[in-house]
Amino acid sequence: MAKTNYSFDKRQRELAKKKKKEEKQQQKAAARRSKMDNTTPSLAVDDPTVD
Repeated sequence: MAKTNYSFDKRQRELAKKKKKEEKQQQKAAARRSKMDNTTPSLAVDDPTVD
């Protein structure tokens, strides 16, 4: 029977955690960006002093 390669398994778990963390961070950044886009009015449209 083959011997289990624990270091390979550990590395795979670490890579999965890192990938999940990065995806979560990207989702948060996208949510922040969309929130800022929705809450910040465009000056060109709303400001009558802009010609």
